[in-house]
Amino acid sequence: MGSADSKLNFRKAVIQLTTKTQPVEATDDAFWDQFWADTATSVQDVFALVPAAEIRAVREESPSNLATLCYKAVEKLVQGAESGCHSEKERQVVLNCSRLLTRVLPYIFEDPDWRGFFWSTVPGAGQGGQGEEDDENARPLAESLLLAIADLLFCPDFTVQSHRRSSVDSAEDIHSLDSCEYIWEAGVGFAHSPQPSYTHDMNRMELLKLLLTCFSEAMYLAPAPDSGSTNPWVQFFCSTENRHALPLFTSLLNTVCAYDPVGYGIPYNHLLFSDYREPLVEEAAQVLIVTLDHDSATSASPTVDGTTTGTAMDDADPPGPENLFVNYLSRIHREEDFQFILKGMARLLSNPLLQTYLPNSTKKIQFHQELLVLFWKLCDFNKKFLFFVLKSSDVLDILVPILYFLNDARADQSRVGLMHIGVFILLLLSGERNFGVRLNKPYSVRVPMDIPVFTGTHADLLIVVFHKIITSGHQRLQPLFDCLLTIVVNVSPYLKSLSMVAANKLLHLLEAFSTTWFLFSAAQNHHLVFFLLEVFNNIIQYQFDGNSNLVYAIIRKRSVFHQLANLPADPPAIHKALQRRRRAPEPLSRAGSQEGASMEGSRPAAPAEPGTLKTSLVATPGIDKLTEKSQVSEDGTLRSLEPEPPQSAADGGPAAGTDEGDSWGREPGQPWREQQPPATASASGQWSPTSEWVLSWKSKLPLQTIMRLLQVLVPQVEKICIDKGLTDESEILRFLQHGTLVGLLPVPHPILIRKYQANAGTALWFRTYMWGVIYLRNVDPPVWYDTDVKLFEIQRV
Repeated sequence: MGSADSKLNFRKAVIQLTTKTQPVEATDDAFWDQFWADTATSVQDVFALVPAAEIRAVREESPSNLATLCYKAVEKLVQGAESGCHSEKERQVVLNCSRLLTRVLPYIFEDPDWRGFFWSTVPGAGQGGQGEEDDENARPLAESLLLAIADLLFCPDFTVQSHRRSSVDSAEDIHSLDSCEYIWEAGVGFAHSPQPSYTHDMNRMELLKLLLTCFSEAMYLAPAPDSGSTNPWVQFFCSTENRHALPLFTSLLNTVCAYDPVGYGIPYNHLLFSDYREPLVEEAAQVLIVTLDHDSATSASPTVDGTTTGTAMDDADPPGPENLFVNYLSRIHREEDFQFILKGMARLLSNPLLQTYLPNSTKKIQFHQELLVLFWKLCDFNKKFLFFVLKSSDVLDILVPILYFLNDARADQSRVGLMHIGVFILLLLSGERNFGVRLNKPYSVRVPMDIPVFTGTHADLLIVVFHKIITSGHQRLQPLFDCLLTIVVNVSPYLKSLSMVAANKLLHLLEAFSTTWFLFSAAQNHHLVFFLLEVFNNIIQYQFDGNSNLVYAIIRKRSVFHQLANLPADPPAIHKALQRRRRAPEPLSRAGSQEGASMEGSRPAAPAEPGTLKTSLVATPGIDKLTEKSQVSEDGTLRSLEPEPPQSAADGGPAAGTDEGDSWGREPGQPWREQQPPATASASGQWSPTSEWVLSWKSKLPLQTIMRLLQVLVPQVEKICIDKGLTDESEILRFLQHGTLVGLLPVPHPILIRKYQANAGTALWFRTYMWGVIYLRNVDPPVWYDTDVKLFEIQRV
């Protein structure tokens, strides 16, 4: 039958379904088979021939027909899985049912009255659809559907290669088949790389799209932090009920990490043949991150110490979470597996950067957001992986692409989510000492980026990009400033030598953040000044030698520190500062930051095209909820400073008595976030600063170390200038390089690190971000488009 005919017949069946007011019997095969038996319709056809309005009409007006359609389609998938899909006809039926369910499921999820439908048992539709009435055999429809999809994903000659030697051999029995021998790609726990097959890839992709659609019920529930993260579909699919859980997890992970979009290492090769692997890799990445949507704050994930040899998974641990995918991920432990995962991730994340110096040389992949979520999950659930990443300078192959994305997206309102996940990953990494140490590696890769040219290290790159985000990103990034500066504070004790460009950027930020109008215009703004002072103190106390550029920049900008020390707190001064703000609403001017030319070949960061779709995100927790404070001991170990019970300052350990250290405040999480005298709320409910409020934090500004440095060095530098009539920086820098402040500075304060800690707020943020990305990226076919999702709003820029 021609394709036009089959489309026509299919469309006729849809029309009959929507116009029949009487329920059609489940046994009326002649009617139901029209939907899948004789048709050869693509998934795009199904979406075109089954309009949304008609699905909703059947749902409202003849619900029993919609119910029967769903369970007949599931029954066909179950039968296909049982029989092993040996004939072309059976495979076609499975694909047609799969496409139809992908089309219909979102409309079942959007109606609260239908939500329990798939979890009820359908009389007469037992596991084999043979009409057994025994309770034990009557599985909920959802479970039958998920198990059938899992079986079908390891179906010889349909989704995996057959291991039969000849056609005479009896067909492989789908029930006794060991799917671990049919893993899709070499990598973790599997050494054999199967022959690529376009057909198998396409069939896998269609089934994964259906699986993702099953999981997408989460999109139709409003975001609630207490709703727990258990998605019943994911929970069942990732449980021991699914005998293919391990090979499927491994297949998905290996398919993503082994993908090389360049096309076998030959530039421009992708132009010669169309790369059919990419849609499968995207689908695999999306299914993988959804199965890993598990709140690590609430479940004890195994701490990994035991090393066992011989298996890819570490068995020496206590049982991990119930979710087997999370469990397997947390137990990967072999160095070669970590290397495979990290190399694959770095290759894919760097792909858009390659585009910039050999335009079109490689296929440009679009799924970097899914990769970043996956990288986050790996680091969050598998601490051994995190330490492996930081053990070598390979971490820089992840850092550079992240900084590239952050810089590229900074002006684009539709990419706020990307900005957040990039910053969260860097915050997580910055909690480990090794990250700060790795940043000292010289930066020589010249990826064209819209930032000033500099010669220096990866630390310089990070600071220059962060400065660019803060001074020229859009307004909605302001909540990230705390996070950006916390990252700089965390790495600062380990930075051996900042370039002049980066040193000037840090001082420009201090200058911008310490203007009176900025300090007095919001209750939290002074925190940014505290962070920057902490950065300077860490570098002066722990890395003075080698940081003459920063010391010189501090001396040149010494007036900023004196202004801070003499910050006016009287009501008229506050009033005057705020008046000035009303006249100049620009958040941070770029004046006073010598921008210099941007790198050659770079394009300025562009705002979103008008009309771009974006999905809303829930607010992220404040930095004090996001991190917990630890102190670095002499031997480099960390001890948490989070108080167990609230204790008084008197018995709060060394911090209470030290001259400078951490005596600015008592609240855990942030030294200066103590119960400040309330600033008054005016009649309009607007916050407004008071003298008491200013004095309460001004007295805690940690300026002692810098004031002492200025007191010692400024007269000496001035003397050199007078003696030698110098206007030349190099002579002063030479003097500062050989200078020392040993014995002249206050006792070094303990190093404080603010480490990311898992919490319900970020788990919810990740869930809304991840589903928002999946919603927007699935446009062909538009699986969820125009359905009534509740997890986020769809907005136009």
